[in-house]
Amino acid sequence: MKARTYASYTPIMIFMEQSPLQRLAFAASLSGILFVAACAGPIKNTAEAEVAPIEQAINAIVGIYADIPGDAHSARSLGTRRQGSGVLIDDDGLILTVGYLILEAERAGIVSINGESLPADIVAYDHDSGFGLLRAKGPINAKPIGFGSSAQLLPGSPVLAVSFEGPEPVIPARVISRRPFVGYWEYLLEKAIFTAPPLSEYGGAALIDNDGRLLGIGSLMVNDALDDTTPMFGNVFVPIDLLKPILDDLIAKGRPSVPAAPWLGLFSDEAEGRVIVTRLSTGGPAEKSGVEEGDIIIGVGGHRVRNQVDMYRKIRKQGRAGDSVALDVLAHDSYDLKIRRILIESLDRRDWIKVPDPL
Repeated sequence: MKARTYASYTPIMIFMEQSPLQRLAFAASLSGILFVAACAGPIKNTAEAEVAPIEQAINAIVGIYADIPGDAHSARSLGTRRQGSGVLIDDDGLILTVGYLILEAERAGIVSINGESLPADIVAYDHDSGFGLLRAKGPINAKPIGFGSSAQLLPGSPVLAVSFEGPEPVIPARVISRRPFVGYWEYLLEKAIFTAPPLSEYGGAALIDNDGRLLGIGSLMVNDALDDTTPMFGNVFVPIDLLKPILDDLIAKGRPSVPAAPWLGLFSDEAEGRVIVTRLSTGGPAEKSGVEEGDIIIGVGGHRVRNQVDMYRKIRKQGRAGDSVALDVLAHDSYDLKIRRILIESLDRRDWIKVPDPL
């Protein structure tokens, strides 16, 4: 990775083949550029005594790299060499990022805005929120970014999405929607932040307000930022408010004190309201209990599921990690349409993955 330069920002890409609703949303995004620029004012030279809040926040964005052993559970899906962005959040080199960048990592490091590389310790990974923490083994020549309030973000709110590298590392954008996001890897965010236009280098990127405060951490690029039915490219950010109540625990113990949600070791997809098992973690709880790829999950604990979001909510209501979860399943090769009830002894996903010692 190399140091970034911000001599000029390229214009926001406009997708020409859009519906009227999409054009309206992007027009709102474009108006956000003017709003942010008006609030932030011109970027000052860093040599000046007083640094603009947004520039100070940009300087707190670092690059992250991580090496993962080939036998790690996540190596197949996420690879063994990962890189993305992170955000300096305290004076002692604590870096906040998206957890999948450092999941099961045996070695990690950061690159500062000045291009300096530093090794880093893995501090924490939290599956339920999706956050990860590292600590740089050396000083970073930047001021930490302060936290804003993601609860105040509503559709239409102007924001800046910032990554360490990429063709457009700083993109003025707008919040397009606040709604649940479900990931096929047993992940549910109840009030995810969807923004547009999309930032290409989204992993661990920072979402900041016009005062330079951190609002969220980048997770994914999606094609349904507007809603579940109208195609529109954008990003999903994990709200920063999810970090505040667990930050002290993550620093001290590497995980939250609150019990983790049940983890079953199954990957799923949704088609016309049906939840279909697409893959199983080898040796995981669901596979051991007899769930098979292609099975259709009809219910949880005797209650019908409407979609993936509903399924994960019902699984979480079954208890915490370690408790039994009852799935009502229609086998993929069933000819008599008989529904089986499968009792799965859940795990804490943190106990399944490879975690280096010490944290």
